[in-house]
Amino acid sequence: MRYLIIPLLILGLVFSLIPAQAKAASVDDEMIRIDKAATVLQEIMATPDNSIPANLLADAKGIAIYPNVVKAAFGVGARFGQGVFVGKQPDGNWSAPSFLNLAGGSFGFQIGAEVTDLVLVFMTQKSVDALGRGDLTLGATASVAAGPIGRSGQASTDIKLSAEILSYSKTRGLFAGVALDGAIVQVDTDANRLVYGVPDPLKIAAMNIPEPAKRFTCLVAKYTGSPERMCA
Repeated sequence: MRYLIIPLLILGLVFSLIPAQAKAASVDDEMIRIDKAATVLQEIMATPDNSIPANLLADAKGIAIYPNVVKAAFGVGARFGQGVFVGKQPDGNWSAPSFLNLAGGSFGFQIGAEVTDLVLVFMTQKSVDALGRGDLTLGATASVAAGPIGRSGQASTDIKLSAEILSYSKTRGLFAGVALDGAIVQVDTDANRLVYGVPDPLKIAAMNIPEPAKRFTCLVAKYTGSPERMCA
């Protein structure tokens, strides 16, 4: 029994920091989530030599940003994160940010804990559609690859063609070993209803978007070189 104490302490300590889904959030809480996602994007794009290539962002069908994804493991691991997603509309404008949850388990040789800021760049409409249906599993429903970085944006054609989602991250903490992918990305319909009054805000009218959400969409438009009607 005593051999279980360390792993239980690791998992218990880390996941005590995770907000319980049962706890009711406020609109202000969700605006903070948006602001944190904006900060993550700004920090990743702040260093040209290590930022997401502009040509990839220009071609993206959607972008998801998760501040502070928590992962902990001792042989068996788990991860949880809350983020936001914007999808590109047929007219080239970006949608209002939709709220997302990320959760999953993993097996393999692994021990430790980490907190990661995660950006997922959706390169295909198929992956965006899977998210909308609620059955997006990273590495299964949609292929995921570590995204290229750099000022020149000369991402390899193979990566752009083979990976449906490109991932970028900033990690704080320690983690050892290899874990299997399989995190599930789901739309946080409760948060969407709270903020927008509907479960899917991807096509909501611009006038119904709170100011922090507008600022986030405009920030994405800035980095992707896209037109944005609400930023005029």
